[in-house]
Amino acid sequence: MLERMTTNDAQSRRRAPAGAAVLREDVTEAIRAAVFEELAAVGFARMSIEGIARRAGVGKTAVYRRWRSKLHLVLDLVSAVAVQGLPMPDTGSIEGDLRLLYEVTSRALRHPVASQIIPDLQAEAARNPEIEQALQKALREGQHGVASGILRSAVSRGELREGVDEDLALDLISGPLYWRSVVVRGDLSKGYLAGLTAATAAALRAL
Repeated sequence: MLERMTTNDAQSRRRAPAGAAVLREDVTEAIRAAVFEELAAVGFARMSIEGIARRAGVGKTAVYRRWRSKLHLVLDLVSAVAVQGLPMPDTGSIEGDLRLLYEVTSRALRHPVASQIIPDLQAEAARNPEIEQALQKALREGQHGVASGILRSAVSRGELREGVDEDLALDLISGPLYWRSVVVRGDLSKGYLAGLTAATAAALRAL
């Protein structure tokens, strides 16, 4: 009996995948975290697989097993962020939904890593169509997807009229906070989000 178990264990070990077939999730997550840190520290243009591997504490081979290049690595991460998305507010009013969206978004945009990465990737998007497409997809599935849900809920509750110009409405919802946090990079004063919420809701009702 013991001999059969020992033989079976040996066969199982021989059948277990090894090398490139094994992609440990903890290593993958370490590499992803290293990419965000490396992007924030040096930017996409200066980022290298060597630097990512060194920061993650792995060999270059571990990175190349998962992604062909730093471009594919960044595209994968941007897509992953888009899939995660933002939570869909459901407070029962347009003001409540907007305020919740702004609170979550402002915290994300103020994160020290995000505040460095986003402008850098936008600059790269002007030169690289693949990055541009990935960022556009992330915006559509992230911020704009949630904003569209807020509009639909407000229309169904009778807070906004049907047939509202959705493109203009999305610009009104997403534009001001992004401008303040990413472009101007200004601090949000006390009461700013409350004022932005009231002004946006009024503008949407006026469309």
